[in-house]
Amino acid sequence: MSPEVRGLPIDIAFLPAPRAHRGKLLSGSAARGREVHAGSFLRQRRIVLDVALKKEPRELDRILTHELFHFAWLRLGNAKRWSYEDLLRRELNNHVKGELGWSAERAKTTLTRRDPARRTRRWREYVCESFCDSGAWVFAGSRRHEEFTLPLAARRLRRGWFEKTRLTRQISV
Repeated sequence: MSPEVRGLPIDIAFLPAPRAHRGKLLSGSAARGREVHAGSFLRQRRIVLDVALKKEPRELDRILTHELFHFAWLRLGNAKRWSYEDLLRRELNNHVKGELGWSAERAKTTLTRRDPARRTRRWREYVCESFCDSGAWVFAGSRRHEEFTLPLAARRLRRGWFEKTRLTRQISV
């Protein structure tokens, strides 16, 4: 399933051992910050990926697709964003565990009970990461991965959300 992707060009670069620190992407294992596979710079329309991903084409596809979905999230519009939030709220209310990627899983574990109702920054960041990981799961072609811990029923609902919102046909980046 390959949707039409519309938007201005996005520059893609590679960096050895990227680490995120205070909104910047640093390079090297001795650099400060948290180890990451990639980073997106939305205003600059730029994605930076770990050079090591070149040796793992499937993982490169998954990570790059996740990063592209950050650009899609920005252009999605409030109605669709809120609809996706509602989907995640229902999952939380039903005590659904797991996620479709490490970044969303990490963000999900930091949530408090009150975050969804208050739409805190922590909640909004989780929703965005979940959207991007879900988009990568739907479109990158990997059906199995150690980071795919969301139960099958919840996966089907997420895929259905992407189909209902027509993101399986066209994505604006």
